[in-house]
Amino acid sequence: MYRNLEECILDLERDGQLVRIKEEVDPHLEMAAIHLKVFEAGGPALLFENVKGSKFKAVSNLFGTIDRSKFIFRKTLEATQSVIALRNDPMSPLKNPFKHIGAGLAATKALPIKKTSSIPADFKEIQISDLPLIHHWPDDGGAFVTLPQVYSEDPEKPGIMNANLGMYRIQLSGNEYEMNKEIGLHYQIHRGIGVHQEKANRLGIPLKVSIFIGGPPSHTLAAVMPLPEGLSEMTFAGLLAGRRFRYSYVDGYCISHDADFVITGEVHPEETKPEGPFGDHLGYYSLTHPFPVMRVHKVYAKNNSIWPFTVVGRPPQEDTAFGDLIHELTGDAIKQDIPGVQEVHAVDAAGVHPLLFAIGSERYTPYQKVKQPTELLTLANRILGTGQLSLAKYLFITAEEKQPLATRREEEFLTYILERIDLRRDIHFQTNTTIDTLDYSGTGLNTGSKVVFAAYGDKKRDLCKEVPNSLIDLQGFDQPHLVMPGIVAIQGPKFTTYDQAQQQLKKLSDAISERGALPSCPMIILCDESQFVSESTSNFLWVTFTRSNPSHDIYGVNSKYEFKHWACDNVIIDARTKPHHAPPLVPNANVEKSIERFFEKGANLGHI
Repeated sequence: MYRNLEECILDLERDGQLVRIKEEVDPHLEMAAIHLKVFEAGGPALLFENVKGSKFKAVSNLFGTIDRSKFIFRKTLEATQSVIALRNDPMSPLKNPFKHIGAGLAATKALPIKKTSSIPADFKEIQISDLPLIHHWPDDGGAFVTLPQVYSEDPEKPGIMNANLGMYRIQLSGNEYEMNKEIGLHYQIHRGIGVHQEKANRLGIPLKVSIFIGGPPSHTLAAVMPLPEGLSEMTFAGLLAGRRFRYSYVDGYCISHDADFVITGEVHPEETKPEGPFGDHLGYYSLTHPFPVMRVHKVYAKNNSIWPFTVVGRPPQEDTAFGDLIHELTGDAIKQDIPGVQEVHAVDAAGVHPLLFAIGSERYTPYQKVKQPTELLTLANRILGTGQLSLAKYLFITAEEKQPLATRREEEFLTYILERIDLRRDIHFQTNTTIDTLDYSGTGLNTGSKVVFAAYGDKKRDLCKEVPNSLIDLQGFDQPHLVMPGIVAIQGPKFTTYDQAQQQLKKLSDAISERGALPSCPMIILCDESQFVSESTSNFLWVTFTRSNPSHDIYGVNSKYEFKHWACDNVIIDARTKPHHAPPLVPNANVEKSIERFFEKGANLGHI
């Protein structure tokens, strides 16, 4: 396997999966715009050989397709899956000992290996300003590292086996950061580095942090892997690379000998600076907020080093392929983490964290003829209390009975739930709780609400397959469009305040109620552009679940409380844009025009 990033790039080039761009490219918006266009076309990895303002090359779209990701890890993927399976099912070697011999051999290559206590001979000291300072979206606050491997150790139990390797965005320039001396470290809740910083703060000491950029692709993937308890990211990096992670300590900082770049520094207690805005994976800007500032100690670059980057935005993007690969590697891990859960799907089209689809089990009362969610509610609470799954706002959960289900067949899965859900019994809210840091639909940073839609049992209704007459010609609410069976999008007036919204939604729900029962349409989406929402499942999922906060934006026809439980006949989700929402990502038209030169006939990307 690859000893470094360059070997991977050359391998992809030999296989026709990489294109070199020799012309000078501006890191301010141009590189990101080229990447986005090539990714959308399902194109190759890109090696930018002439980055304006930097002597370093840059590469993007390495993981742009699941097939390319599998190609990169083709020699170690199966062995890695076997080791993860062993962690999930320790009894499996006893059942089939010969099957797991390869996994044991692979694991011997996984443990990190400490080298000399000095900087590698092929490293040289540079400054932040020497790096490719890539500015991705027009309103970004500065240049960011989008594929960092952020390394920290437990202050109470130092050492590489108690370290955390995570992918947290790093702001290199802009805002109040002093160039070459300070950078921004943005990490969200439920991240390992947060545990380390809390301990360091309690001890009154700075937290030493090393940021690795580049190196074998396995190291990048290790930084985003949700690993089984007890399997460290550093071990996983070696396992997937087929080569042990090599490191040393210099000035008390861990230095990866395999990385292309290393940034070291300290995070001091209570020190923050404004970080952001930044175009993020929900398809909006995450806004400016105080986050830890890292005082830069030293910056190193390897000879002939290459700067890897990606661009995040409204899904699907390159991180979608990351997610697909992680799903393939971890397989059935969720079954071991939460017994009774068969499958959980963080829906990429909705920005991953806002929306979960899950398949559980119903084993509590098999002797009863009346079927309703029981064990599913217990499992829902387990899911919403597990790691990063706890950041979700919406959870739709059911159990298989007479027909097989798959959460990744999203329209089919939602249809199954909507055919069976009892809207007076099966909707369960959690208010004033945590949500994803990047989600601005809630009541503040990290705060919002959650809702569980649980359904089980026999089919209760046939879903409408065209817009019902009772949703046509509603005064003030027009242009109804069918999204999918049982779901209709309706265009409403511009949202101003929640007080006004409550009046508007009462008017809408009363108007629907006056026209009689509407069991065939259990879900109605109130939105700004109903035609856009109905054009694709992806549009529906993105608009509905990134622009609504369950406690504030779910209404219902004939809604009422029954012993503190909310019930209704038809759910209405207000997915209009609110004044406190972050703005969506819009490319710069002039930049889009300027990069056309790379795609003209005869140019490097003319075939895309």
